[in-house]
Parts: sequence; C-alpha cells; structure tokens
Amino acid sequence: MYLFLISLAAAGIAFMVFRNARLRFNKTEASFALSGVIVAFFIALMQCFTIIPAGHVGVVDFLGTVNENTLKAGVNVVNPLANVYKFSIKEQEFKETMPVPSKEGLTIQLEISLIYQLNPDKTNQLFKTVGENYQGTILLPQFRSVVRSVTAKYEAKALYTSQRETVSGEIEAQLQKLVEKQGLTILAAPLRQITLPQGLTMAIEEKLKAEQESQRMQFILLKEKQEAERKRIEAQGISDFQNIVAKGITEQLLKWKGIEATEKLANSTNSKVIVIGSGKSGLPIILGGDNGK
Repeated sequence: MYLFLISLAAAGIAFMVFRNARLRFNKTEASFALSGVIVAFFIALMQCFTIIPAGHVGVVDFLGTVNENTLKAGVNVVNPLANVYKFSIKEQEFKETMPVPSKEGLTIQLEISLIYQLNPDKTNQLFKTVGENYQGTILLPQFRSVVRSVTAKYEAKALYTSQRETVSGEIEAQLQKLVEKQGLTILAAPLRQITLPQGLTMAIEEKLKAEQESQRMQFILLKEKQEAERKRIEAQGISDFQNIVAKGITEQLLKWKGIEATEKLANSTNSKVIVIGSGKSGLPIILGGDNGK
C-alpha cells in the first residue's frame, strides 16, 4: 500500500517537473522527468498484482477488512491499497524439548515433534481471530499443555516401550480437537527421544527381560502340554483301533479266510503238493486250529 502511494506521489512530482521543463524549453530536464514519470507509474501499476508462491495462500486485508476469499498460488490482481499476508500451507514441523510428568510422579525429559498443516479454506479466519503468529499464540501453548496432560496418565515404562505410539496418537487426537476450529490440521506428534531419571532405565530394561523370559517359558509349557495331548490322543486312537479289530475277528471269519487261502494255494502255479488238515474244517495244516482231533 505504502509503495503504491509513494509511487503515485513520485509520478505526480515527476510529471510537474516534466511540465515545467517543457515550459522552459529544457529538453534534458524534460526527458529525465518523463523517465521518472514512466518508472513511478510502472511501479504503481505493479502494486495491483501480487505473486503467491507455490504451497502458500494469500490473505487480503483492506483497511482492517479481511477478504473472505484467500488468494491461490500464482499471479493475482489485488487492490493496491490492500495488504496481502502470505501463509504457508505446506506440512510444517517444529521440535520441542520439555520436562513432562509421568503417572508415578517422575519428571521425564521428552523430545517431541509436531507436524501440522494449515487449512487453506480457513486461513482468513485464522488471520482474523489469531493473527500471523498463530504458532506462538495458540499452537505451541496448546501443544505443551496436551503433552503434559497425556504423559501424566501413563507410567514411565509406557513412554520407554512400544506404548509410546499410543501416547503419540492420544496427543495428536486431543490437540486436533483444540485447534481444528482455527483451521489447523495435526498430522503427527512423534516422540523423538525420552530421557528417564538415572537408574530407572536399567530397572525397566531388567523388568522387560524378566517379562520376556516369563512369556518364553509359558510358550514352552504350552507347547509341551499340546504335544502331550497329541500323544494321548494318538495312543487312544491306536487302542480304539485294536479293540475294534479284536472284536471283529471271529471263528467264522478265520474259517472263511482259511478257505480263501486254500483256494489261492490250489490255484498257484508253484504248488506241487497240498496238505489238507485232518480237522473237521479240512483246512491246511498251517491254519487248522483243531488238527489231530
């Protein structure tokens, strides 16, 4: 805005100088003044355009009135008397190192990142309600408060072990509820580094080793129990099979099998002499159970 007004004033002054020089027939001064008019007018004309870089939006503020529409990336025609504020809508990150409490009352040094992004459709509303320094005004204070309130619900071990993903997700969800109305989107809040009090790290590691060993022994016992059950079922199956076979072998079945064997022996090309048992059944001696009666 100020550059536009200055350019117009410079163009006006240069035009007056050009006019006076022509009246005095001073061609050199007139040429110089005309060049000044052209340059000043060109600078003033350029203030009617603004360039929004890629990954940004522009908010137009004309004498305290914020335009409801944001400017997109590229060349935009604007009121030369208005101020244009450019906001990045790219993914942004800031890192914070802070002391946080745990459920046991311990103080833990936590290094955490916050990855966030502006909603381009709500940037003008953010500018009207918060201003350009939205990070320091609402985002950072809310972020610190949420982190401390969430870590206070978890034991120090949870921050040190695999539960850190759960803690990170809860921080992200709670912070999103607080800032989404201002047009901010929280993408992630990863825990980067955790420094526990001296001696606590070793104690947690020893406890984790003991828990892992206990889980390993439980697995071995379960496996052995399953193997024993498999063997018991297998033995029961064999016993049941033998009982069924024993019940199915009768005297009539044995006689029938003997007759079949005699027929096969008689029809065999290798048979020269067939010896028939002397019992009632007349079966071969090798099968006759009542031989000699």
